[in-house]
Amino acid sequence: MQFTDDEMWKATVDCDTSYGGKFFYAVKTVGVYCRPSCKSRTPLRKNVCYFETPQEAEKAGFRPCKRCRPDLSDYAPVLEIVRHTKELIDGYYHNREGLTEKMKQLGISSGHLTAIFKQQYGMTPIQYLRQLQTEYAKKMLVETDMPIIDIAFDIGFDSLSAFYTFFRKHTGTTPKEYRINKMVQK
Repeated sequence: MQFTDDEMWKATVDCDTSYGGKFFYAVKTVGVYCRPSCKSRTPLRKNVCYFETPQEAEKAGFRPCKRCRPDLSDYAPVLEIVRHTKELIDGYYHNREGLTEKMKQLGISSGHLTAIFKQQYGMTPIQYLRQLQTEYAKKMLVETDMPIIDIAFDIGFDSLSAFYTFFRKHTGTTPKEYRINKMVQK
């Protein structure tokens, strides 16, 4: 190996991403091998051995960690969670209870999710949700003659007054005024 035992141990303890793909460590007591950057609990040093490749670790009888997925070459768990969150919002923006339930299943704190989502997309998950709801409401107001109350319920609001407050905050006008102004512009 190109690194000393002490260097690899320090990289493991520090979860150092710069060592990614350069070596892998395995924990004898649990039978799992990981990337040096894995955020799993630090094992006891006496229970750790090192490998140059995932294949070597598997040949020695270790299975890949489900958290850091050392068996996948370009696995980016944070990016995967953020993309999955965006897909959930896209699919459940109109169903608050369903979205809340699905978000709980992600297994990540709301604070951490907010931070990584904002880092990736430049806005928080709530801001993204509100943007989707606003765009959908605007589209429905212009393209259909659906009653405003039905549009409000369709995008997940429980009351017309909450929808009016939300819509005015995000567009500067009421839904009714927005619809009338867009009809006049046609």
